[in-house]
Amino acid sequence: MIRAIVVGGGFGGMASAIRLSAKGYRVQIVDRCPRLGGRAQVFERDGYKFDAGPTVITAPFLFDELFSLHGRHREDYVKFKALDPWYRFQFSDGKIFNYGGDIEDTEAEIARFDPRDVSGYRRLVAHSEKIFDLGFTELADQPFHKITAMFAQIPALIRLKCYRTVWQMVCAYIQNSELRQAFSVQPLLVGGNPFDTTSIYGLIHFLERRWGIHFAMGGTGALVDALAKLMKELGIEIHLNSTVQEILVEENKACGVLLEDGNRFEADVVVSDVDPKHLYKNMLQPSQQSWLARKKTQHHALSMGLFVLYFGTDKIYPDIAHHTIWLGQRYRELLTEIFKGSSLPEDFSLYLHRPTATDPSFAPEGCDSFYVLAPVPNLNAGIDWATQGAILRNRIIESMSQTMLPDLERHLVTDFFMTPEDFAHDYLSEGGAGFSVAPLFSQSAWFRYHNKSEGPENLFLVGAGTHPGAGLPGVVSSAKVLDRLVPDAHHTRNNEAA
Repeated sequence: MIRAIVVGGGFGGMASAIRLSAKGYRVQIVDRCPRLGGRAQVFERDGYKFDAGPTVITAPFLFDELFSLHGRHREDYVKFKALDPWYRFQFSDGKIFNYGGDIEDTEAEIARFDPRDVSGYRRLVAHSEKIFDLGFTELADQPFHKITAMFAQIPALIRLKCYRTVWQMVCAYIQNSELRQAFSVQPLLVGGNPFDTTSIYGLIHFLERRWGIHFAMGGTGALVDALAKLMKELGIEIHLNSTVQEILVEENKACGVLLEDGNRFEADVVVSDVDPKHLYKNMLQPSQQSWLARKKTQHHALSMGLFVLYFGTDKIYPDIAHHTIWLGQRYRELLTEIFKGSSLPEDFSLYLHRPTATDPSFAPEGCDSFYVLAPVPNLNAGIDWATQGAILRNRIIESMSQTMLPDLERHLVTDFFMTPEDFAHDYLSEGGAGFSVAPLFSQSAWFRYHNKSEGPENLFLVGAGTHPGAGLPGVVSSAKVLDRLVPDAHHTRNNEAA
């Protein structure tokens, strides 16, 4: 039977394994973590459960497809629940903006801030839909390893003004300064600075509007478990706590992997769900890759880092929404320091996740489970996280105790945190970046790492650093690109026989 190995068990890797199985391959998936999911690990402490990574599901059909490929129904494995509001924005002056529900609900919220922006928001959504039709519907599952594919899209990209940044696009339609912040933060969900990220990512507005925001009951970890159960039913071999050291190459063809413990797995097709910078720097020899891959590895800018604080309380905070985005007094200046600075900023903006707002199973009865995420510089800034981690933890808890979560310090039961150093160690993320390479125009489509290896044949790339990009829709769509690149197993077998 024709064999395929998937290196990395994140969502891109799991989706690839399921799709390759549907193509007739005998599939093995190898991951260095104790469970599948990549950055979507699950931590359990003192009776509290914490999703470690992504929590927002914006395109549920992508997961439905993976089950339907094998005659299954996703809802038989894991339930999705639509959220309302999708996000709650809390500004530094205490104002609240609830985002989500029907478009009329959003427009009513906008009118409370600035009635002039209601019509502007309608035009913003209309423009976002046009970008969505091109960038997501038409191109998200298309390979871009040929530069001609990029040239073919230039007229449409110019017509949609995708040379603008997300911030410039939002400002063209929205006048209120606080609403401009609320409608421009989406690039941060995929690792980009709104002031630098191409407005191609403005499609996220319509993506959210098209399907809404959902939560997997039991958490993102329950979605991982559902995919793991499907893979086991399909006979996919899962190897955990196993780190791949090298991609094996013979006659310029990937033919397997070498593990750190010395074990070797042979394969006819190898799929990498590894950070591409780590792949090309550490798992392939320079002679085994193209000059373009080497150039990207040297020069592609990384996304910001993430500081994630997980904590449980002995009381319930019923007024806190499932997702809250707490915006500080500074916006542009803070983001500049995060993406381009060399030290930890004195202030912060936060994303607060309270899964117990929807699923009480995350905490003991009468308690709440949270994580709070602060964008921070990646490891290239040289921050000493051994000392700064605890300092930032204390600053965040003190700030939340005085604002969103009164008396938090007195109600903490358990807490711990992850820094960019943990991302580098646990997930082999280059520079401890939270989302691999940044979503700049010069690092998108053909300019991004290709899904078809820029090196050996039979090696393919999926995940946040490849096309189409980071975020759950992006990494799961990167596996759909493989359907256009990897032949069915019987076709591969016939070619070998010939």
